[in-house]
Amino acid sequence: MSRASNDLVDTAQIWYGQASAMYSLGRYQAAIEKYDRALAANNHHCDAWAYRGYALGELQDYAAALESFQRSLQVDPRHALSWYGCGIVQARQQQYAAAVQSFDRALALTPEDFKILYHRGSALIRLHRYHEALESLDLMVEQAPDSHRAWYIRAIALTRLDQYHHALGSLDTALAVKRDCYYAWTYKGFILKLLLRLDEATACFEKSLRYKTPNASALYGKAATCALQGEDDSALAHLKAAVAVSPQVLQVMTRNDPGFRAVSTTAVFQRYLKESPGSITPSENGISAEDFLE
Repeated sequence: MSRASNDLVDTAQIWYGQASAMYSLGRYQAAIEKYDRALAANNHHCDAWAYRGYALGELQDYAAALESFQRSLQVDPRHALSWYGCGIVQARQQQYAAAVQSFDRALALTPEDFKILYHRGSALIRLHRYHEALESLDLMVEQAPDSHRAWYIRAIALTRLDQYHHALGSLDTALAVKRDCYYAWTYKGFILKLLLRLDEATACFEKSLRYKTPNASALYGKAATCALQGEDDSALAHLKAAVAVSPQVLQVMTRNDPGFRAVSTTAVFQRYLKESPGSITPSENGISAEDFLE
């Protein structure tokens, strides 16, 4: 390598170091500008392409992020961090099948990286491949038993397989790890409501509200439980409060509440839906195309 080439490599590394500092501070646009300077000096800098992709992803420029990860993989097809980044971005773009393939490539290169298993499991749930998702999440919790998010997502997979009691066990573990995990309390309430353990469900929604307010999902849960108990006035009050927090809450619940169908047939919900016909878009699946309750 010539001296001039060595100088360019050194220059690239200096810019890369500055970019990494900006990235660690959450200054993603500034980081991208410095990654670009590093790549102008050395466009074979695999890590610069990869972390540029992550910075672009943080700015929600997913198309540019994916292109950056692909440039990194052109330099080194075995760069696991770039395959993982591809999967994250593809999942954000709702390209879940492609995301799973990218996560599989990353896992083949770094099988010890349990974070990949979590995101792979989440993508598989959205593809309705619940058994595969559960296998991935079981491996995740074996390697990282203190990950409350993994236990929570695992509970969603179990619920979609109608394994409600196992799902409750998974949620209890999530809550043992992180007692104030409000969305785990909410989802536990949904399952208990589905099992008609309504007093326990209400207690879960109240716990969720204790840990996060405002909290549209938990308010909806209280409304749904009251509706199933025939407490129409309380149900309507909680429902209006939920919609005030998040006008799209019923659209989300058609997908995220496994017991929504039963709730939607109650008198108070029927009346509300008749008065607000655009408040829901029914969905056959219980999993949101957006994030889960998190």
